[in-house]
Amino acid sequence: MPKIEVNEEVFYTLAGRRWDSRDAFEEALTCAKAELDEDADKRLPPAERTLKIELNDTNRPDLWATAGCARQLRMHNGGKRPEYPFFSYPGKVKKASRKVLVEATVKGIRPYLAGFTASGKAVTDASLRDMIQTQEKLAWNFGRKRRTISMGLYRIAVIQWPIVYKGVDPDSVSFVPLQWDVPLTLREILKQHPKGKEYAFIQEQEPLHPLLVDANGAILSYPPIINSADLGAVQVGDTDLFVELTGTDMLSITLAASIMACDLADQGYTIEPVAVEYAYDTPFGKKITTPYYFQEPVFCSLARVEKFLGEQLDADACIAALDKMGCRAAPAKAVERGETIEAEGIWVYPPEYRNDFLHAADVAEDVMIGRGLTSFAPSRPRDFTVGRLTPITAFSRRVKEILVGMGYQEMIYNYLGSRKDLVENMRGDGSRIIGISNPMTENYEYVRDSVLASLMMSESVSGHSVYPHRIFEIGKVAFREASENYGTRTRQYAGFLHADKDANFNTVAGQLQTLFYYLSREYTVEASTDSRFIPGRAAAIRYKGEAIGVFGEVHPEVLENWGVTMPCIAGEIDLEALL
Repeated sequence: MPKIEVNEEVFYTLAGRRWDSRDAFEEALTCAKAELDEDADKRLPPAERTLKIELNDTNRPDLWATAGCARQLRMHNGGKRPEYPFFSYPGKVKKASRKVLVEATVKGIRPYLAGFTASGKAVTDASLRDMIQTQEKLAWNFGRKRRTISMGLYRIAVIQWPIVYKGVDPDSVSFVPLQWDVPLTLREILKQHPKGKEYAFIQEQEPLHPLLVDANGAILSYPPIINSADLGAVQVGDTDLFVELTGTDMLSITLAASIMACDLADQGYTIEPVAVEYAYDTPFGKKITTPYYFQEPVFCSLARVEKFLGEQLDADACIAALDKMGCRAAPAKAVERGETIEAEGIWVYPPEYRNDFLHAADVAEDVMIGRGLTSFAPSRPRDFTVGRLTPITAFSRRVKEILVGMGYQEMIYNYLGSRKDLVENMRGDGSRIIGISNPMTENYEYVRDSVLASLMMSESVSGHSVYPHRIFEIGKVAFREASENYGTRTRQYAGFLHADKDANFNTVAGQLQTLFYYLSREYTVEASTDSRFIPGRAAAIRYKGEAIGVFGEVHPEVLENWGVTMPCIAGEIDLEALL
């Protein structure tokens, strides 16, 4: 989960109060789904004390900064919801004296940009640190390691407008990047500069690379890699800044720009919009003035609120609770339309810095938090039920006992992973894997379709342990299946892996036979062409004529991909098929 470091004095000032004790402060942080990770060192002067706060929710990137987290605490404590008059709305566009021209050459590589200016207040050491932290949190977590979002800060005083965003040959342009003292071409930056090496995977395969230049051709930055050492070197004492964001997802960069603009406005900066003119169509048109409000209102009936929270609340109570969460809301009366009656409820208008209302449940959750978790009276369960294990759970426990008796150690893994781990490292083609449309990070972008990748991940970091290694996991996998209503299928799988210098096909065949013997199941095998295993040393497991698993010697390329130097045998079984 994201963790942020905040200056204690700045945070309390923005929050509008101080808390008398750690317990009281931690209680207040619950409205932001946060907790105090580390208290400030009281031996330091107040202006130098730092609080470390851990956010337990990844769907609210607006809380990943000092101003955003403090804003939530301030409003929940009764503070007024802030107004941001610099936003443009659909059909109501603010005038912008500065603009950025986006050329068609970036359309296929990094097509979207948002920006604004902030002025009227000198940058302090604490505020600069917080800007950089917000920049990195948004770009790393929300922006998938800068792939979908990156951010740059620049000094307006040395920029000639309009700014041009274009694609260039990486060998044809050179400039002095931050933390460097000699000019490098864009391709040389990817090979020599620390930031270039870290983020080269984003751009290195593209024929054209994005570049931001001003009207005189002076380079601002090479998004999403590094700023220039002159126009892009913001320092303590600067008073006028240009903030830009580039990326591959327009909604994400527009939201991130809104978050940054609201944070700086809360800190006392004057925000001015910037017009962005595209040479091609975008989801918001060819010309958009940012910061831009694009969020749609969400309806939630009062009946749904009661169902989710277990207590009947009227519209006024819901609106008051939502106001403490920064949301504007309005009552919606029951209306008869033809033969149907639309329920009485509320319309919720998300604040400019939030876009996490996807369902009525999200509205009910904010009502609950805004009203206060302790305000709901506890109630005893009204239904009497007798719990029992599902058949698959009972069967899975039996399989676990057998594998432990065979000398295997149980492991537990995440069900989400990256394409590199789940597909590329396992020599797969990705035809069955299920991707998430809006992942927070590429490390959790896909749902695993096999247990074996998880087991290989453990083996890749276990080379120092005494051999043999025997590990297993029983858990869910999901994969595409056209015959299912939703096009996917979720199953309970058992996967096992044995690493040792003498591990071979006969070993894994014997272990499989032992497992099925104690399960009292008959099975057959046939040759398998599974690409994860060595050809001729892999077999499919069949039960009652149906293929339910595979086992064999792991392919050397898979071992090399994971950095495993010891031979491995492995297998996995669909346990639900055995029921």
